[in-house]
Amino acid sequence: MKAIMVMFDTLNRHMLSPYGGPDWIRTPEFQRLAERSVVFGNSYIGSMPCMPARRELHTGRYNFLHRSWGPLEPFDDSAIEKLGQAGVYTHLVTDHQHYWEDGGGTYHPRYRSFELVRGQEGDPWKGEVEDEGGHDPNSLTRPDIPAPMLDIVNRMRRQDRVNRKYIRAEDDFPQARTFAKGLEFIRHNAGADRWFLQLETFDPHEPFYSPEDYRKLYPGIHESIGRDWPAYGPVTETEEEVEQLRLRYAALLSMCDRYLGKVLDVMDELDLWKDTLLIVNTDHGFLLGEHGQWAKCVQPFYNEVAHTPLFIWDPRSGKQGEWRDSLVQTIDLPATLLDFFGVEKPADMQGSALRETIADDRPVRRAALFGIHGGHVCVTDGRYVYMRAAASPANEPLYEYTLMPTHMRNRFHTAELKSAELAGPFTFTKEVQVLKIPSRGNGHLHHYGHLLYDLERDPLQREHISDEAVEKEMIELLLRLMKENDAPAEQFRRLGLESEWKELR
Repeated sequence: MKAIMVMFDTLNRHMLSPYGGPDWIRTPEFQRLAERSVVFGNSYIGSMPCMPARRELHTGRYNFLHRSWGPLEPFDDSAIEKLGQAGVYTHLVTDHQHYWEDGGGTYHPRYRSFELVRGQEGDPWKGEVEDEGGHDPNSLTRPDIPAPMLDIVNRMRRQDRVNRKYIRAEDDFPQARTFAKGLEFIRHNAGADRWFLQLETFDPHEPFYSPEDYRKLYPGIHESIGRDWPAYGPVTETEEEVEQLRLRYAALLSMCDRYLGKVLDVMDELDLWKDTLLIVNTDHGFLLGEHGQWAKCVQPFYNEVAHTPLFIWDPRSGKQGEWRDSLVQTIDLPATLLDFFGVEKPADMQGSALRETIADDRPVRRAALFGIHGGHVCVTDGRYVYMRAAASPANEPLYEYTLMPTHMRNRFHTAELKSAELAGPFTFTKEVQVLKIPSRGNGHLHHYGHLLYDLERDPLQREHISDEAVEKEMIELLLRLMKENDAPAEQFRRLGLESEWKELR
């Protein structure tokens, strides 16, 4: 038995043909995949964004109520590590540069072996003291972004400009190099048993830079108009500039489609379908002007971001070309991998193996929780989505609980750590106390307020509704899931749900 996970970053469900994507976007290999696998219609994110989602991919439990962006913790049960301990060879091939930053450095060593491909986004890859200078269409001059943050963003964009000097031909692109290494692993080890490959590309994450052949698929692209790297936040661009960004995303998506096809080709060629689990997934989607917004994290997680594509082929059931309506999440994938290889699921893992869901659409949960640390806490039952905002603009109290005090690209500053104290243990920290550190949070999300959407009547979430009975039911689901996650007490106070939480206890 073997398993392959092909993981994309920022893959938009609603732009793929199996999910009713528009005809002008070319994704024939995703359609081919849908015909060879089970397609999940109700797959949702858990914790946002990149590394919080990957912590869930290892631990099978929600991250965002206790922690923002950070590494795996000493008390975490990594499904990848559990597979290795059970004699399953695990290999990671990725161009996702966050793995080699401070906030992601404990993930890739959990694999038996790994290959890291450089050059995506602002990856500090190629060193150049002085570059060519001149106008950079991706540089930002935004008065609404604090100067220190804007400086970091523009330094990343400068680095990306340097990196692109070394990424010209298609074979130079990190995605192409990543898939080449993944396919090499598959071919070399096809005759062996009990291995897992995670083939993971950062694409189609921004910046939306792709080889010319894919841009030619979309004749509407005009290189002189706009940029290929949108700023996170409200849309300020012209309609023409918005359309250009969508076209450039589509071109990069078509590149992803082609390289997915290469994996399907080798599955056919080597007859791997008979004994190889195939999972094709993503961490989240991306707003391309919908709701008047770009990107993610600075607005509530509308379905363009939260409702994700997921395809699974399980040779044990052999089901293909079928649709599944059951509500599933990222936290279910590590349990599914462990189950496939006959490895016992750790007690702290909240996700469920999807074997029976793949076989006959058997439900594994009534509701799903999702969000970002310090932002809305969201819950869906598949029909309704309820987003609970902080009770006050102060967004307090809010803390980070960790033994690994790192942010995305840097360690916690000493000023942050001066207020740290020991707390816990929580049910999942193996009787170990952790640092409790005041959090920066995402207080700007408060002004959106609580939001309730009926996806059956309003699938595009254009108008939030007011329905006391439905809201009460969704709050009860939210409270139950938070309690099951052993959420910190102050999270209930932050959301203005302390009295309801006490009644639940």
